[in-house]
Amino acid sequence: MIPVLAAVVAALLFLQAVVRLRRRGRADLAGWDRIALFAAGLAATLFALVGPLDGLADEKLLSAHMAQHVLIGDLGPALMVTALRGALLVFFLPAPILAPLARNRRVRAVLGALLRPRVAFSLWAANLAVWHVPYLYDLALEHQNLHDFEHVCWMFCGFLVWTLLVDPGSHRRLTVGGRVALAAAMFATGQILTDVLVFTFTPLYPFYHGAHGISALTDQQLSGIVMMVEQLLTLGICVALLLRPRWSRARRARLAAAT
Repeated sequence: MIPVLAAVVAALLFLQAVVRLRRRGRADLAGWDRIALFAAGLAATLFALVGPLDGLADEKLLSAHMAQHVLIGDLGPALMVTALRGALLVFFLPAPILAPLARNRRVRAVLGALLRPRVAFSLWAANLAVWHVPYLYDLALEHQNLHDFEHVCWMFCGFLVWTLLVDPGSHRRLTVGGRVALAAAMFATGQILTDVLVFTFTPLYPFYHGAHGISALTDQQLSGIVMMVEQLLTLGICVALLLRPRWSRARRARLAAAT
């Protein structure tokens, strides 16, 4: 299976990065917390693509399909990018692979263009909108190659926006305020889809007829709730972590002023 093979390759690349850093005496940059985060990201992705959720998503429940999408396009990338921040990102690819890529002007130009905040967010928002058009949504379910391409799009766009939010390489393409604004924009965009799914009182996706005692309409509304809750958790935690240093400084300033 391609997802399993890709996960194995990613795990091996991550582990060799950890080993290389530890051999250099920098175990502090490759701790067990990073290993746990990366493993959790891979586990979330594999659970969505090859676990029992995949069968429910493909055949029975729209809400399961939504859960699959947010796992591979949001939670999985968020955890893996967070794990790779700092030196681990540099060591993730072996030197014989990284050096030619780093020297290639076209590769640098393409990556630089894709990671422009407006470009990355536009691609993420377009992906969210296009793949939820009922005709395309059902068409992907009927054609496996298109469905696989859809999943690749979700993961690709997820890694783009979470690279900007986490900034693992400390490139500072966005300030802290800009990253908070991006998270807010992502939530607001997702909320539009959530409102459509929750407050449209007719089923939008003919492929799904409901299952396990859940009607098609209730399933559709649940899918909107799944997306909203997942975004609240991932983006909310991201914003809280970004603002925590400022809150801490403000708290210390208030305590100092009080004394």
